[in-house]
Amino acid sequence: MASSSSLLHCCVLVLACLLSSHSSQALGGNNRDKAWHIVEVKSLLPSSVCSSAKEKGFNRLTIIHRHGPCTPQPTNKKITDAQILRKDQDRVDSMHYYVKSAKKATIGESLSVSLPAQHGSSYGTGNYVVKIGMGTPRKDFSVVFDTGSDLSWIQCKPCKACYNPTDPPFDPTLSSTYSNVSCSSKDCTRLEKSFCSNRQCQYEVRYLDNSTTNGLLARDTLTLSPTDRLLNFIFGCGTNNSGFSDSDMTDGLIGLGRDRVSLISQASSKYGAMFSYCLPSNSSFTGYLSIGTNSVPKASFTSMVRKTDSPSFYYINLIALKVGGKLLNISSTVFSAGTVIDSGTVITRLPPTAYVKLRDAFQQYMEMYPRAPNLDILDTCYDLSKYREMYVPAIAFVFSDGTTLDVVFSGILYVPQESQACLAFAGNSDDSDIGIIGNMQQKTVNVIYDIANHKIGFSYGGCK
Repeated sequence: MASSSSLLHCCVLVLACLLSSHSSQALGGNNRDKAWHIVEVKSLLPSSVCSSAKEKGFNRLTIIHRHGPCTPQPTNKKITDAQILRKDQDRVDSMHYYVKSAKKATIGESLSVSLPAQHGSSYGTGNYVVKIGMGTPRKDFSVVFDTGSDLSWIQCKPCKACYNPTDPPFDPTLSSTYSNVSCSSKDCTRLEKSFCSNRQCQYEVRYLDNSTTNGLLARDTLTLSPTDRLLNFIFGCGTNNSGFSDSDMTDGLIGLGRDRVSLISQASSKYGAMFSYCLPSNSSFTGYLSIGTNSVPKASFTSMVRKTDSPSFYYINLIALKVGGKLLNISSTVFSAGTVIDSGTVITRLPPTAYVKLRDAFQQYMEMYPRAPNLDILDTCYDLSKYREMYVPAIAFVFSDGTTLDVVFSGILYVPQESQACLAFAGNSDDSDIGIIGNMQQKTVNVIYDIANHKIGFSYGGCK
């Protein structure tokens, strides 16, 4: 006699075939809706061996997950999934705080807490890194890349306070192209707050997870590829960096936000106001970050929205969600607080009204699988340890102009182990908080930020 588990899977397979053959029309005329992903359970976990593909091309940098086997700075100080998710919540809380505080400042309300001198989200959650070169001769550093931050910085000598990654701090005295930014420079006054020491401009970034970096605002040659360099790149030479953990194992940060001091703003006159990236399906693979107007695969674009109270963030007009190829019954007004697409946030955050609808629909499709304990902020988890393959309902974001972003199966579940595979979405505390499309849901998609034309594009199969 067949087991109850086998019977359930036979029923699910029949249902999956029926649903997949039915194409419900998407907004904007997209008819390629998909109802299910059929997945081998063992494929949900990354390999312990790095499958790195060296990126080639104009200003094309390799993206590496800093907690996986490809990391350039391995450490015995492992970070747990619960720690990653708590740090992720810190980042989300800081972004919500920043947006709400900026709105209050815009309308003249007093703030109970002062805004940071230069805004930064929670540093510790940036789980993807790239290697850059700084100075002449070039010295290589592994840095977090972050679309939610603006000012780039690396640790510098002489260190008053530094954490201990593998790479030694940058030594400005050994670079023939290094210079400090003076207090009278426009580049200094463009910071949200600046101060002077010996006529030299000082910067400070205070992240809302209690980590800080400060030091001299400087210029030097930034190397993005072996054959091309960005001269006089403005960055923070951090001599006092506190609140960071040695397990962070990175040398600093590259900011890709929309503010004037970010890398993409500084590079736009030379390379064009565009960048793109592809995040790998799991930590045993690598992706890429490309700066400039390089050729990109055919993509579907949606409008980029700029908000004056938080101009650095990349907003897009999310209006609907799909589960199993079907639109959920959610009013578009639920998303009126705005939605940011962010490289540094791990788990997508939705207005609670929308999240409950998505979670309930997902649970209905997954009711044949036994539940597992919650994992920190993730409240919909399953024990898949007794299954060879599984059927996961497709999930998609729908934007106001009809563009649809289909989430690949590796972006639907957060899987620390086969016995605990969790829906990789969470709800905000209130519908008035901004939504955030996290990096889990961007996996293997070529995400194109066309800043000059105010749009963001998506094409599939950009990396493994």
